[in-house]
Amino acid sequence: MNHAPETTAQPIAQPAPPEAAVIPGPTLADFEHAQRTVAPVARRTPMETSRHLGRLIGAPVHLKCENLQRTGSYKLRGAFNRLSALSAGERARGVVAASAGNHAQGVAYAARELGIRATIFMPVGVALPKLEATRDYGADVVLSGETIGETLEAAARFADETGATIIPPFDHADVVAGQGTLGLEILEQAPDATTVVVPIGGGGLASGVASAMKQKAAALGRSIRVIGVQAENAAPYVPSLALGEAVTVPVVPTIADGIAVYRPGELNLEIIRESVDEVVTVTEDDIARALLVLLERAKLVVEPAGAVGVAALMTGKVEADGPVVVVLSGGNIDPLLMQRVIAHGLAASDRYLTLRIGLPDRPGQLARISELLAEAKANVVEVLHTRHGAGMQISEVALELSVETRGPPTGPRSSRSCAARATNPRSSRSDAVAASATPPPPRNAERPRSGGRSRSVSTGH
Repeated sequence: MNHAPETTAQPIAQPAPPEAAVIPGPTLADFEHAQRTVAPVARRTPMETSRHLGRLIGAPVHLKCENLQRTGSYKLRGAFNRLSALSAGERARGVVAASAGNHAQGVAYAARELGIRATIFMPVGVALPKLEATRDYGADVVLSGETIGETLEAAARFADETGATIIPPFDHADVVAGQGTLGLEILEQAPDATTVVVPIGGGGLASGVASAMKQKAAALGRSIRVIGVQAENAAPYVPSLALGEAVTVPVVPTIADGIAVYRPGELNLEIIRESVDEVVTVTEDDIARALLVLLERAKLVVEPAGAVGVAALMTGKVEADGPVVVVLSGGNIDPLLMQRVIAHGLAASDRYLTLRIGLPDRPGQLARISELLAEAKANVVEVLHTRHGAGMQISEVALELSVETRGPPTGPRSSRSCAARATNPRSSRSDAVAASATPPPPRNAERPRSGGRSRSVSTGH
């Protein structure tokens, strides 16, 4: 019997693990310690799969549902970790924070669990649900200032007078470490993820998640991409990263009020510069459409700031080379704001239109319009008809229709095309058809009347 000559097995050379970048701020040990610290209070929130978004980008998409966290957002993680690090003397003097929403609730809840007195300063016009929730968690709430800047100043004066410790919303190492526990959780729940998409406001969440994940991934011998997303109307990180220093930008009103920050945190900017691969921005319409998709397809209630990552996916601003995790950072949305945002999302998706049509003043025109809209399968919600208006001919009427449509208005049978076919070709108005994406007003909204002319009142943006 012939035997093959014995050979000595040679070990297969393994690729060297990626070298960990030097990231300022908390170390991996700090993040792991924070994870143990917040474990008794922070839920391990679910990771949901979105087949709809996965088909859209051509890769698996997972949604990390921090909107289902206690207090309705990730903020509890950083607040509890920071408060846990206070000395006995600091705890005895209490804590103070200034916030219009999620940070207030996170500090209030954490303080209650640790037996620390918390005073929360909130702007005078804060949304009622957020005010009531903060009080329900046991904090003393002080309404002060018309803007968050004035509220911050009032909180600082209170700290000077009482010795209470100010709990910052993002620019502190303990807060960053607490928020970074979310990144470690993502790696445990989705170990095959190659890209993580995170909202950015002041930078507490993004800096914590990115730093924790990059350091942990390097320790495991792998790499991971982190993409930050800001609202276009409040995006200080884009110029700050370009210039290499914190830049203050004017904040235009945005529905994503939870990330409407005019200047990055100093520590957060240093960390994000070294650990976040790219920062992109999304528009108001993008955010509204994303929130609508999350409601309809994922059955998840998410605040606008928490939906910016999904908006980035839907607009093609995130390139996927493998499974993607999107952080839904919060779900605290005022019901009245939700009504407006849903309406805005429907309009931005061309599922609600207001058509303004000039017609000859003769019988049968309204019936003709109805037939054409029926062809387009558009549902008429409201009709306004008037013979009065600037620039109208005496033989002409104006018709304003609010219609629910079935998507983008394209093709010969679309709502706009059908309306255009109904207009009088002899009309002197070159703009006989004006279709505008106007969000629907509440069904019970009163409409003021003036003489013979009706004027619509819209609650949209």
